[in-house]
Amino acid sequence: MRSIWNGAISFGLVSIPIKLVNATENHSIHFRQIHLADGGRIRYRKVCELDEEEVAGGEIGKAYEDADGTMIPITDEDLAQLPLPTAKTIEIVAFVPADEIDPLQMDAAYYLSANGVPAAKPYTLLREALKRSNKVAVAKYALRGRERLGMLRVVDDVIAMHGLLWPDEIRAPEGVAPDSDVTVRDAELDLADALMDTLGEVDMDSLHDDYREAVEELIAAKASGEAVQPAESDDSGGGKVIDLIAALESSVRAAKKSRGEGDENEAENEGDMADVHPIKKTASGKTAQQKSTPKSTGTKKKSTASTSSPAKKTAQKQKKTTAKSTSSSSSSAASSSKSSASAKKQTSSNARSTTKKKTAAPRKRASA
Repeated sequence: MRSIWNGAISFGLVSIPIKLVNATENHSIHFRQIHLADGGRIRYRKVCELDEEEVAGGEIGKAYEDADGTMIPITDEDLAQLPLPTAKTIEIVAFVPADEIDPLQMDAAYYLSANGVPAAKPYTLLREALKRSNKVAVAKYALRGRERLGMLRVVDDVIAMHGLLWPDEIRAPEGVAPDSDVTVRDAELDLADALMDTLGEVDMDSLHDDYREAVEELIAAKASGEAVQPAESDDSGGGKVIDLIAALESSVRAAKKSRGEGDENEAENEGDMADVHPIKKTASGKTAQQKSTPKSTGTKKKSTASTSSPAKKTAQKQKKTTAKSTSSSSSSAASSSKSSASAKKQTSSNARSTTKKKTAAPRKRASA
């Protein structure tokens, strides 16, 4: 790796020659500005405001703009003459526990490499001293025209340095916290703990930039002339939380599902935690639930009838046949009874008519 700064670590009276190497790299995809009409690239030119002519890099210096707009030129020779002891030195000023460094102060990260064979011994001494003490070193150094604050710690077998912001560069979080008093219930905290336990830990090496990969695929597709399909939008609610408990419970279930940790009683639990919706009334005044009740009942009856066993159907058929036979017998018996009654009635009528004839005959004879 190419060094960006050469100097020495000042550790008391011990001087350790080192090289400063970037510990991080930027993988962001950079775009160029173009003219939409013809695709020509847009470039910025450095032009002097007085003569409106383009100026080459070698003719450009630096200056400080005063409050009234006056430019005060500052040359590199002016800066080199300043009494800056850290111009080529990383000066260690203290050793403190790592938890005393506020992560808000963390800035760029660098690796410190021993510069030459003579530097190997003091470099290793400082590294092992940091390991055994479980502390970090606070140091001052100068880079890119300004003095900076740094923190030295051990990463594997290398001394790494994190650039730190000065304490007065950290803004106080005034007006950031919620204005109103918010009370968090124990049940909500329990669910938050359950969600944290479910999500668990993660292998940091497995994390990657999904957006950058999508941009690379987009560029490759357009370069090859392929049609670009729009990605499906993931609408997660836009941060609107209606019911915090329900949101936490859903988050726990989703986290378990994504990790393949299905709960055996999940279906029962979901049944117990049914969603509650308001009952809407129709124009007739009946609720939707009341209107749908007969339909659902009929469906249930139909379902019950369709699932009856063949034996049950046979028994019902035999029962109907028996009932029909009994009904036919009763009808026959009733018809016979009717016929018998009619016959008796006819016989009685004939008998009465015969008696009347016999009585009428003697009366005729007497009158003769």
